[in-house]
Amino acid sequence: MEDQKELVFRIASLIKENKELNDQIKDISKKHDKLQKENEAYQKILAKLPANLLPKDIKAQMKSKNLRFRMATVLYLDIQGFKKISEQTNSGDAIDELDEIFLHFENIVKKYKIQKIKTIGDAYMIAGGVPIKNITNPIDVVLAALEMKEYINELKVEYNNNNKEFWDLRIGIHTGPVTATVSGKKRISYDLKGDTVNIATRMASSSDISKINISVMTYELVKEYFILEYHGKIPAKYMGNLQMYYVKRLKKQYSLDRKIGIQPNDIFRIKYNLRQFTDLQEIILDKLEKELPEFLYYHNYKHTIDVVNQAELIGYGEGVDDEAILLLKTAALFHDAGHTIGYDNHEYFGTQIARQYLPNFNYSESQIDKICNIIMATKLPPTPKTLLQKIICDSDLDYLGRSDFIPVSNTLYEELKAQNKMGSLNDWNKIQVKFLSVHQFFTSTANNLREVNKQNQIDRIKKSIF
Repeated sequence: MEDQKELVFRIASLIKENKELNDQIKDISKKHDKLQKENEAYQKILAKLPANLLPKDIKAQMKSKNLRFRMATVLYLDIQGFKKISEQTNSGDAIDELDEIFLHFENIVKKYKIQKIKTIGDAYMIAGGVPIKNITNPIDVVLAALEMKEYINELKVEYNNNNKEFWDLRIGIHTGPVTATVSGKKRISYDLKGDTVNIATRMASSSDISKINISVMTYELVKEYFILEYHGKIPAKYMGNLQMYYVKRLKKQYSLDRKIGIQPNDIFRIKYNLRQFTDLQEIILDKLEKELPEFLYYHNYKHTIDVVNQAELIGYGEGVDDEAILLLKTAALFHDAGHTIGYDNHEYFGTQIARQYLPNFNYSESQIDKICNIIMATKLPPTPKTLLQKIICDSDLDYLGRSDFIPVSNTLYEELKAQNKMGSLNDWNKIQVKFLSVHQFFTSTANNLREVNKQNQIDRIKKSIF
């Protein structure tokens, strides 16, 4: 019975709020009617875009009629009381104040690499994960929302101190798939369609004043980082009752400003980068798959995946912290990337590629230097000095103690033979026995995992030598 009363109350509130949003919805509907015409213009727009303006996968999608993003996070922000205050005061001043607010919002949007979608009167819409796909967009959008809310709260205090009325805001956020249409020649803009946009606006209209209301979908993706409060649920088409949560602040262990809770600290940034590593890995593996020479039967992208996974496994086995895991996995990802430039001295080339990519993924200069030193430690013969260098060396040569040693070593033989760097298979086997006999794993974790089987491989190869 209580749930029914709550549902009736929520629906009544939504009807009232939807009335105020009616003009905005009409505007969206009109734009939706233009969808077909915009689709027909895609090919013309694409032909005029500069070659480096959009990622390759986005250009490929633009050849079809729509841009589709499987995971985007849409924020809809509604300024409350603008109409009333602008009617009571000089409307020109009110509009100037609103423009100043939106200009500040745009600086926040740029900071978190989010895409501004549109302003509709006194409403504002942005989206993370558009047009550049990324796994961190729910976190980015929530962080931006917290800064927007804090900015409005500061302005409100300032205005109240001067006995002036100021506006409030409601923010709604939802994560899900969207379809985007693109327009513009010099300045590209995106118009989003789909249930994700509609639900984000519903989240805003269902929010209380000065609150950030997120859907359960966004909640599941950000709950590790933020203090969240259950808010209730609303009916959603095809989804049943959709649960909602208020975002209070960053968790204290991740907050630089522990009182306010909107500025992330270094602990947060490490965890964020570990999550973002998925995006970086996808980009670099794609580069390796496309650019590595065909004769690299061993040093291919599959080997890189193996080393990344093993570096994480050995790293945790050796008890290193989260930042060390990040440095190890990143070094492993780039340690053979230099093969896209040249075979010999590929370790150095790998560090140059790392220095090119990593600043765009929020790695500090100090972290990049450490990563490059870890990469250079894989140069044969390995002489690692630090624990992280020892871990990467053991990860790189992990196959020496695996059960699939013979087929894997044969791919390395074929790779060397294709470059006239190796003679017969028998010669190769002799070199292998010599190398294995003097090789040592540097970490106790790798020793425990692989040393016994490595000795077995030596015995197997000796039997095949003639």
